[in-house]
Formats: sequence, structure tokens, C-alpha cells
Amino acid sequence: MVKKVLIADDEPNILISLEFLMKREGHAVSVARDGDETLAAIRRERPDLVLLDVMMPGRSGFDVCQAVRADPELAGVKIVMLTAKGRATDLAKGTALGADAYIMKPFSTHDLAARVRELLGLA
Repeated sequence: MVKKVLIADDEPNILISLEFLMKREGHAVSVARDGDETLAAIRRERPDLVLLDVMMPGRSGFDVCQAVRADPELAGVKIVMLTAKGRATDLAKGTALGADAYIMKPFSTHDLAARVRELLGLA
């Protein structure tokens, strides 16, 4: 079964790289470039997993994560926070808001793909 992955990042190079990686993994991929667009796409498309950048225009990834976790209809959406913010307080915040994983940039595409497979039950 093909899984739906939404990639939310405002950096075009990261977006292109992640889109290529997730398609190569066999997922149906959609993209969003800011927090408001991301939240609308999650509500509309109901992806299985979101690769969510923390620092985006409009709503931050933290705000998007919090809104998704507050909506019972979106309870099944897995969220992987992707960020250059590596302080322990940032990790704690992402975890407290309900992120399923918190991955630091730069990251290994091999490790990210493995983590996505694990979260989607494909490992």
C-alpha cells in the first residue's frame, strides 16, 4: 500500500531533495512551503506522515504540530520534525507537542528514510 507523505519546508533545495527521496521510497508525495499551507494540506489530504520543518514563514512547525495534535480527526498523522535548531529545549518542545521524531539538519538521507519506514510500519 502506498503511503502519503507531506513535505513541509520553505527551503527549495531541501524540498526537492526530500521529494526525490520519498518518491524513490515509493510514497505518494505532496509539498507545502509555509506553516499555513502545511496545516491546510494536512487537513485536506490526510497524509500518513509529515516531514515538518520547524522554521517556516507564517506558522512555525511547532505551531503546526500543536494544531494537528489538538485535532482528534488528525490523530493518526505521524510527524517528523526536521530542524537546524538543536538545543535540548527545542527537542523537548517538539517532543512535548507530540512529534513522533525530531531529526537534526543536516541529516543522513539513509537514516531519514529508515525512520520514515519505521514510523509507517514498513520497516
